[in-house]
Amino acid sequence: MSEALEVIDDLRFDPPLAATGNGWALVSDQVMGGVSSGTMSREEVAGRNAIRMQGGVSLENDGGFLQVALNLARAGGEVDARRWTGIRLDVLGNDQTYNLHLRTSDIRRPWESYRQSFRASPAWTTVFLPFSGFAPHRTDRPLNLSRLRRIGIVAIGRAFEADIAVADIRFYAPQEAS
Repeated sequence: MSEALEVIDDLRFDPPLAATGNGWALVSDQVMGGVSSGTMSREEVAGRNAIRMQGGVSLENDGGFLQVALNLARAGGEVDARRWTGIRLDVLGNDQTYNLHLRTSDIRRPWESYRQSFRASPAWTTVFLPFSGFAPHRTDRPLNLSRLRRIGIVAIGRAFEADIAVADIRFYAPQEAS
């Protein structure tokens, strides 16, 4: 894997384009009848350029999520992340719990993913999410790191006001997390 693929997004390109060459997209539960609503913007947050997701997560109409998502490879392709330990991200938020969701090319249904929670504190913090900490959600398939397709930063599962900014997201090697 080349050095360039280590970086998922460091915000060096004009929005909504990520370092992967793909664009970030805001997805809400409205795609399935929910009423959560939010915005995605590219702005300076506490001195850093960031992708920011803000909005209200509502459980009405069986809803309950807002997400900013990014395909990792072009044309729905795969990224082989087996040489990495996990994903690290620089985040700032409203001291709420959010999720990072991973999807592989083995996943077919929109509700299937691999999930790990993290807290977004009100100061810029680097969060390390090891692949070993991702739990399968509504799938029996194990996480296949050689077939990663998509990541999502998700406000999910409870009614609350989401406000999270991400300034850098990349794969990390074992020695970086210590």
